[in-house]
Amino acid sequence: MAKKFLYFIAICIVLFLVGRIGYEMFQDELAELAFVPSSEFTPTEPMEANAYQDPAMWYSRPGIGVNDPARWQPAYAEANQDAAAEQVAVSAEAASIALQADRRPMPPVPDYAVFFVHPTSYLSRDNWNAPIGEGEAERIARLYVRGMASPFNSASEIWAPRYRQATMGSFLTDAPEAEQAIDAAYADVVEAYRYFLSSVDDETPIVLAGHSQGSLHLLRLLREEVKDTPVADRLVGAYVIGWPISVEHDVPSLGFAACATAAQTGCILSWSSFAEPADPSRVIKTYANSIGFDGEKRGTSKILCTNPITGTFGGAADESANLGTLVPDDAMSTGELVRGAVPARCDDRGLLLIGDPPELGSYVLPGNNYHVYDVPLFWANTQADVNRRARAWAAAR
Repeated sequence: MAKKFLYFIAICIVLFLVGRIGYEMFQDELAELAFVPSSEFTPTEPMEANAYQDPAMWYSRPGIGVNDPARWQPAYAEANQDAAAEQVAVSAEAASIALQADRRPMPPVPDYAVFFVHPTSYLSRDNWNAPIGEGEAERIARLYVRGMASPFNSASEIWAPRYRQATMGSFLTDAPEAEQAIDAAYADVVEAYRYFLSSVDDETPIVLAGHSQGSLHLLRLLREEVKDTPVADRLVGAYVIGWPISVEHDVPSLGFAACATAAQTGCILSWSSFAEPADPSRVIKTYANSIGFDGEKRGTSKILCTNPITGTFGGAADESANLGTLVPDDAMSTGELVRGAVPARCDDRGLLLIGDPPELGSYVLPGNNYHVYDVPLFWANTQADVNRRARAWAAAR
């Protein structure tokens, strides 16, 4: 009996190893099988004229009130509350000393408007583009807006549109249908952006923010709708997070520089987070084979890495300077801020390394890729960053 049991254990181990090896060898094929639609691309009908006048076409916009997910303000964890209060007191004392020295009042956060594009929440193989109102995609998108747009909740206005996003499988294949789906999604985003722009006062500075697929659309928006227009002068910053941007092959074509300092305005911020030991080989391979905005392969060119703790290009920062990581609950529906949870260091490739893997949930991707958590990892620093740049923009006018 004992011998049979050992045989059974051995067989299980062999099957596990074979399965693991098979997964490592064919994970791209398995992902494509699981997520890429097998149907032909069906062109989406253009949005009706003024479709985005309908409040139902927005997850966030002025007038939604307490149900606006982007207006959520997480609290600090109980263990962090005393430390947070102490930090506030120290900061207030330092500010008071500075104000007494120059006799100038601390400027309030000025009005600014945010246009936020959420990442991919549609995982189905049924369609290349998500139908508006698809239940599970809508639920996940609202969670993304709650966790990723809320750092911008000091803004006077936050606008986050629904759009017929490209399905997850569009980013796992080179099929022409994938590019068509991404183009169709962008067509919705640009319509939403134009309505946003028409609704915001002409003198109000703007912030563009997004993650993953949302950032991909924002990069195109910067090139085609913002660059060399009067709106460019109103840009506080573009938070194009979770999408690799080549410093050499992309940034010069965008018309806006990478943010070099913490108070620079009209510039671009981006980062992609990995815990250590990091294995970004899949991301790097895809990036290297992709074509930059200048028409050249991105190859081994450096990826734009903003350190979200310091707000500067590159460099390192200790976890003690992290003002608050948003740690979600198991359902990803709420969470609390924890100070000093993770450090941040831009490596030579342009990836953001965050030290030992933090316990944030079950959505960490292979290779210690914390893509889903790019914004929550630095929730409070992102909030401080955008408010600082908004003050700098107003002070320069």
